Amino acid sequence: MGTTRRNRLVRACAGTLLAGAALFTSAAVAVADGPSAGASPAGDGSAGPTEAGTTFRTATPVQEGQTATAEASTGDYLYWAVPVDAGRRATVHAKVTLPENAARHGASTWQVDVYDGLRRRQACVYGHQTRKAQPDAGSVELSCVLRTVRAWSEPWANDPLPGSYYVRLTVVDLAEEDLGLPVRAEVRVTAADEGGAADVDGTLAEPLVPGISAARAPSGDSGDGTPGTGPEDGWASGWWTSRWLWTAGGGVLAALAGVFGYGLTRGSGRPAGIPPGV
Repeated sequence: MGTTRRNRLVRACAGTLLAGAALFTSAAVAVADGPSAGASPAGDGSAGPTEAGTTFRTATPVQEGQTATAEASTGDYLYWAVPVDAGRRATVHAKVTLPENAARHGASTWQVDVYDGLRRRQACVYGHQTRKAQPDAGSVELSCVLRTVRAWSEPWANDPLPGSYYVRLTVVDLAEEDLGLPVRAEVRVTAADEGGAADVDGTLAEPLVPGISAARAPSGDSGDGTPGTGPEDGWASGWWTSRWLWTAGGGVLAALAGVFGYGLTRGSGRPAGIPPGV
């Protein structure tokens, strides 16, 4: 009788353990495959604004995946502002279509820089941030891959935080005679969700967006003339991260394992019905 009860208990615990593991795995896959709460839709190269700002304050808002264009003059500083949320790694793509060869007097060097909402320059992990265009080149392409945006950071650190990121495109070296020649600029910012591996405990009170918070203003309109852009689905930098799912799932599995182990130790001891000391 004792052996039968023990076998039943083992089978019941094993079934419960397997069911819990399957439920946890399904939930984890759903979170991993589903869209992030604050992530913008995947970029498909859709058309964006057709102008660019000339300072930080006049930066033109653009969303992830949109292709922003601008007609400008060689020597101008061109600015765009794009929202990047926590857990996202952004890549800036820029292309400059140069004037005809006959109008140019030499090579030119172009550069793309990225600044966060506090106007701190963010380093590129890799990419072609600066490139030289030869006199016979028709265009030049640049790129900058940023570090993964963190949900929280120490005040003294220069970690990228969720908020607006400024993209600045300009020429840094060229013949003086070529200043003012017309060029066409294209900028597109894409971002990949790095998932739970990029989560950091803590939260940011508000995204680093100039002016009023993007959570209280429509996308692209901060209410005071500053680019208060925000992701179309809102910011995800709240208390919830996928780390909570893994923590809760681990607790459930640990509890089930404890019940299973207790059942084994109880079943392997003294048979039921025999008083202690006998």
